[in-house]
Amino acid sequence: MGKIVLVTGAARQLGGRFVRRVQRDPGVDRVIAVDAVTPGHQLGDAEFVLADIRQSAIARVLAEHSVDTVVHLDVSAKALGTGGRTTVKETNVIGTMQLLGACQKSPTIQRLVVKSSTNVYGSAPRDPAVFTETTSPKSLPSGGFAKDTVEVEGYVRGFARRRPDVAVCVLRFANILGPEPDSPLADYLSLPVLPTVLGYDPRLQFVHEDDVVDVLEIASREPRRSTLNSGTFNIAGAGVLLLSQCSRRLGRPTVPVLLPAVTWVGSALRTIGMTDFSPEQIRLLTHGRVVSTVQMRETLGFRPKFTTAETFAEFARSRGPGLLPPERVGRAVGRLAELPLGGGPAGRTHSTHGAR
Repeated sequence: MGKIVLVTGAARQLGGRFVRRVQRDPGVDRVIAVDAVTPGHQLGDAEFVLADIRQSAIARVLAEHSVDTVVHLDVSAKALGTGGRTTVKETNVIGTMQLLGACQKSPTIQRLVVKSSTNVYGSAPRDPAVFTETTSPKSLPSGGFAKDTVEVEGYVRGFARRRPDVAVCVLRFANILGPEPDSPLADYLSLPVLPTVLGYDPRLQFVHEDDVVDVLEIASREPRRSTLNSGTFNIAGAGVLLLSQCSRRLGRPTVPVLLPAVTWVGSALRTIGMTDFSPEQIRLLTHGRVVSTVQMRETLGFRPKFTTAETFAEFARSRGPGLLPPERVGRAVGRLAELPLGGGPAGRTHSTHGAR
């Protein structure tokens, strides 16, 4: 008998893509797609179940379908539809607790895959240049989606201790981009003018939507020879981009803002509904974050098709031309970087903070 795979978050674009992909696996017999919202996209031959993972009914879904593989994708920074931050947090944290409780009681569960984020490392001025999977953050995230992911991973570790017979794989994704992104950072990069923190030029990593679906498929099936798909893995495209490089490639001018005023700018943006400019997002756009992907390549056996730069190029093409030609934005950003700030050039004085 083939595997029976249950996928949460099926109404989201990423969840829908994975549901359609996993059906093509010859080792999969049935796919159960779950969400509290009816999807606006096709799910192929998957059986859709309208269920809220925050409710205990998810246990009945697992039992009725004798599910042996759960792929938990309903961990997100943005609400689906009209829901707000409270709904997002409840789905991320309470929903994960309910789902794991149901998995713990299920005698048929054999594998659990959880979508997480490199947000668990936070962003701080004294961060290491590169985070590995075992690096402890200098400062734990204090709120927002980053704190959600920390709590989610804590519950997953508890489940793994209670059910050592279940293979558990946690995938910490860098910022997901592509032609159809759905994230606060994508919203920020889509603004006509990008507010930045004066004196900082953070390093960023991206992972392409296509690579996300590919690695989820690898994690949801039996490991290939000489690989291991149980454990925690950072997932990101090779290389890094500075925020200034991103603005140039988008053709979008930047507006440097003094750090104390950034919170006010974020509140203004949230008020008009343009983007989720949370404190954790501000820290990322101040100090940046870079993770090691050695375990992804050598242990998991996954090599992304897209580099960070190629992923961003796909995103930039989907956004259309910016307000200004990229070369003109590049000259303006270069001139701003040469301005003295606190006794030295801003680019030299502070950009290394963003790299740490």
